[in-house]
Amino acid sequence: MKFELRPLSSLEKIFPDEELTAPVTSIMTALRGEVASFQVACRCEHSYLTAEIGIGGSFPGRIQVREAACVPCEMPVLNGDQHVLRNSPGYYPDLLSTLEHNRLRLPANQWRAVWVTLNVPEDCPAGTYDVNLSFTLMSSTDFHHYDQVEHASFQVTVLAARLPVQRLIHTEWFYADCIAQYYQTPCWSEQHWKLLERYIASAAEHRINMLYVPLWTPPLDTGVGLERPTSQLLEIKKSGDNYNFDFTRLERYLELGRCCGMKYFEFSHAFTQWGAVATPKIIVREDGADKKLFGWHVPADSPEYAGFLRQLLPQLVTLIRRLGLENKCFFHVSDEPQLAHLENYRAGAEIFKKYLDGLPVIDALSNFELYASGVVTWPIPANDHIDDFSGRVPQLWTYYCVSQYRDVPNRFYNMPSARNRIMGIMLYLYDVTGFLHWGFNFWYTQYSRMQNINPFLTTDAGRGYPGGDAYLVYPGEDGPLDSIRYEVLREAIQDLLALRALEQQLGRPAVETIIHEHLDFRITMKHYPRDAAWLLDLRERVNRRLASAESRSLKSGCVSRRQPELMVCK
Repeated sequence: MKFELRPLSSLEKIFPDEELTAPVTSIMTALRGEVASFQVACRCEHSYLTAEIGIGGSFPGRIQVREAACVPCEMPVLNGDQHVLRNSPGYYPDLLSTLEHNRLRLPANQWRAVWVTLNVPEDCPAGTYDVNLSFTLMSSTDFHHYDQVEHASFQVTVLAARLPVQRLIHTEWFYADCIAQYYQTPCWSEQHWKLLERYIASAAEHRINMLYVPLWTPPLDTGVGLERPTSQLLEIKKSGDNYNFDFTRLERYLELGRCCGMKYFEFSHAFTQWGAVATPKIIVREDGADKKLFGWHVPADSPEYAGFLRQLLPQLVTLIRRLGLENKCFFHVSDEPQLAHLENYRAGAEIFKKYLDGLPVIDALSNFELYASGVVTWPIPANDHIDDFSGRVPQLWTYYCVSQYRDVPNRFYNMPSARNRIMGIMLYLYDVTGFLHWGFNFWYTQYSRMQNINPFLTTDAGRGYPGGDAYLVYPGEDGPLDSIRYEVLREAIQDLLALRALEQQLGRPAVETIIHEHLDFRITMKHYPRDAAWLLDLRERVNRRLASAESRSLKSGCVSRRQPELMVCK
């Protein structure tokens, strides 16, 4: 029977309902400590067949094989963009699904793919290694083996160079309430803590190194008058005008983050999103009962809320300093304020500046006038507005979300993976200090209207955001399931690190020249090569230069310089 196999790069998306035209890719280079991925697409002309996958070869590190499965998406796009794979609703490859007994069931005449992840050990000997996959065909009904076995091989050359320490601060907003809600476990129960550990560790493994800290339930993506399930770390008691704060759960959360690999922490926004008009939902125990003391019913300029922050913030700063985190913590006033919200934002920012003792305040915004007014200490512009801020803001950050659907890099289902991975090159060229995205695991519908959704079926926040915007991971039985976008985003950060490593050897001007070789234009956030082949070729060129520089350093007895991990200035 006819059975086809085709090794491909990680930057292809394989749709079952279209012909596969992607070029065969069966070789790559990687650095020590890197996570490299490739795919094998397969198609069989008969029904009721399963391929049992065997793994062999000489690669010395961990090899993981999963199905690159499709998920439904009703709303893949807002208003359209020409640099996408398709605009129609349907099934999109994204979920990296566990293969039971390493078996992949094959519908007739449909291309399907397995995703192969190679974890290169830090001490891996430099050299070329083979990864061999065998596909043994069997009946899907009785698992009777047929004689037909097909093979796919991939070759990875591990270089002596290592990825440097990550300087980029990378945050994907992490929602403890979504985890508690989906798994139907009480927030801060022991089962909840176990789940949190698995999700936080996964984020750290994918080079996310800043963790969102819910002092109180995050006032994010919550419609006016609506509320998210309570996920408040602080335990607060009130007697008269005085508040007593128990930081026990907060300390446990921070320690969990550090143990899982998190290096930075950002504390929940102090006012509601899009205007700072109200206070966040905060539960306080008073007269023996839990009360929602603050929320949509309390305006942002409430004297009582100002008094609450006046008592809380100095104690919180003292805790942060005691834990040695003063150079690792960030605060937020309100997310995505506009110029019309200037006075509300100013009032909240003044409280923070007064009691935070110089700890940094960051906020996503895209209006330069708002930043120039002086009320925003540290702006985070969207990537389609970054050119207004570039060169005018020290330690530049950036973000993207639902609104950045035209021209610029993003990671919706319908976008080619190269449009996701190119962000690593952008982070280097713009010399970005931090990258933010709002949705690590937002498993609700838009504005948190519905909180009991199935993230495997409702992938667009209830037709609120294009598929791929609201979350990077899917909820597995006892922890996260990865996505193609999640893995490719890690590849983008690894590209950034490889460029940083080469900069240490050759200097920044030389690296920028290498990036722009064979191009007749300068790369910007809206103008860049669109094809996967260019990205893959660039990374190979960078790797070859690194290998050459490493060889020269070893011959001369020099040790390559490493830049220190970024410390946040007051």
